[in-house]
Formats: sequence, structure tokens, C-alpha cells
Amino acid sequence: MTPTLDQLHEHRTAVDTPLFSGLPGDVAVSFEFFPPKSEKMEAQLWDAVQQLKPLDPSFVSVTYGAGGSTRERTHATVARIIAEAKLPAAAHLTCVGASKAEIREVAEHYWEAGVRHIVALRGDAGEPGAPFVPHPEGFASAAELVKGLKEIADFEISVAAYPETHPDADCPQADIDNLKRKLDAGATRAISQFFFSADTFFRFRDELAKNGIEQPVLPGILPVTNVAQARKFAGACGAQIPEWMDGLFEGLDERPAARQLVAATVAAELCRRLYAGGVRDFHFYTLNRPELAYAICHMLGKRPKGDVR
Repeated sequence: MTPTLDQLHEHRTAVDTPLFSGLPGDVAVSFEFFPPKSEKMEAQLWDAVQQLKPLDPSFVSVTYGAGGSTRERTHATVARIIAEAKLPAAAHLTCVGASKAEIREVAEHYWEAGVRHIVALRGDAGEPGAPFVPHPEGFASAAELVKGLKEIADFEISVAAYPETHPDADCPQADIDNLKRKLDAGATRAISQFFFSADTFFRFRDELAKNGIEQPVLPGILPVTNVAQARKFAGACGAQIPEWMDGLFEGLDERPAARQLVAATVAAELCRRLYAGGVRDFHFYTLNRPELAYAICHMLGKRPKGDVR
């Protein structure tokens, strides 16, 4: 009986080299955290920083709430990471609800605290689905924000990229044009929104090359333990959640340990496929839970700095 294409794929899987066999660990990694809202969450965040620090991240970043709702906590968290953990830390900064003068003040305070890297974002309105409305005396776009920050100090700047197109963009080309404006304004790199198919990132990378974009774009990796929550995130940024992911997590609502194992496996396989496609720099959205990111980095061959294998 002639095997079907699916059967051929399955037969090949039986004899393929294990996905994570012999990886040399030649990857760079970075991690995103969000600022704590309580003393308990602050302890959780600091534990996450300490657990991931030995992996020698290129940088870590701390998010920033709409309209400056977490401005002080973001500032305090970034300053502590730099002063106590001795890690290069980037602070998120958005255009939402702030004048140019207010953003200048925040940026100057960051510089005084030792922050040399900013993740510059347009930002979204506080209400889901609400349109972005620039502050009457503020920056109207991330490209304008990047240009303004470069005039304040010689910051290293990262910006956002959307492999599946930002919901506000008229079309994929318009979204790529917007990314190019941000990079041309002085950004060092882009960090992609999360996605769940390596092909999605590779097609996006090809389109960027066609448009003359040469700056690095780091793939953003989100290990999913809660599909409903991930779907909410995805709706705000244009990412697609594959149907097969629902099936993988079905029946695990009351089994958090099993959910974590599944989440690490799915994200690690995505990273391995990206690695096979030439990616050597990964950015992890940790949600302040370090175990999954650490496990994935370990599977990619990344070991604590100074560790002898």
C-alpha cells in the first residue's frame, strides 16, 4: 500500500536525529519582565531575575503600562536590576498619555539611573480595541519617539516588529514601511511580537530583506501555559493561535505542572526550528515565570556562564 504524505512524514520522524542533539549553545538570549504590583510579586520578579541571570542575557527589559500606569515601578525595577543584578536592563517607554516634555523627563531620569537601552513603543490605549490617540503635545508614532529619544541621549533603542501585521496597519507592506521608519530614525534592533510558526518568522524575515531592512530582528518567544490568556494577548497584536494548540492543553486546567511541561516542549520546538533557519538570538516573554525560559534555553544548549559540561 502506498503511504500518504502524512505517513511519510511520520516515518521520517522515527529515524530523524533528535531535535536537540548536540546543539553547541551558540545562542544569545534576552528576557522581558513586567513590573510588580505588590511585595509578593516583587519577590517573584527578583527570583526570576536571579534564576535567569546565570544565562548571561544580552539584556533584560521591563514593560511599561499604558498612560504611565506603571511608570514608577518600571523605573524602580530597572534601576534595581542594573544596580544589584548588574545586568544590562532596558526600560519600555510609550507615547501614550504623555507630552514630549514628560517623556524627556522620564528619559533623563533613566539615563541618570544608568539605563542605556530603551524599548520604544507607540503603545495602545488602555481599553482593548480603542484607537490610539496621540497626546496633543506628544509623539504621534514610535518613529517620532525614537527620533526624540536619540536627541535626548545616545540610547540604544529597540522597537517592535509584527510578523503577522499589526492590527492598526492597512496592510502588511504598510506595517513593514512603519518598521523601516522606526529603524531609520535610529533604532538598533527590532523585537518581534510572539508567533507560533517558524514559517511565519521566516517569511517575515524574507520580506524585510526585500525592503532593505538589515538591522537584526529578534524573534519574541511566548511559552504558553494558558491558551485563553494567550488568545487575549494575540487579539491585541494580530498574532494567530493555531487550533492544534487548544488540543494540546485540553484537560490540563487543573494540572499546572503538566501544562508547564507541554508549554516548554511547544516553545522549545519552535526555537529549534528557528535555530535550523539560522536564528541565533532569542527574546523570551517570561511573564515573570523563569522556569520555562530557562528550560528552553537549556534545550538549545545554553548553559550558565562559566559552567563546564
